[in-house]
Amino acid sequence: MKGDKIIVDIETPCEKIKKFSHMEIPMMETLDIKNNYVIDRAQEAQCSSNCLVPCAVLNLCKLESGFMAKSLAKKAGSVSIEFNNT
Repeated sequence: MKGDKIIVDIETPCEKIKKFSHMEIPMMETLDIKNNYVIDRAQEAQCSSNCLVPCAVLNLCKLESGFMAKSLAKKAGSVSIEFNNT
């Protein structure tokens, strides 16, 4: 964090995500789905509606700003999606 902004840098091979891979996100612009800095950048980059990156960034912002307890996130563990070949 830098003042009231959360600094995010993303390393990715995805050309769409690269368009907003560096952000200085105003903390108070991450709370709602409307007027949301991260969602606005994802829309400008034409991310698909099922892209997981904007949601992950918003969760990171909540952790960094103290709106979500890091201990709770650690307790919950990791989340993964697995695809079966059936």
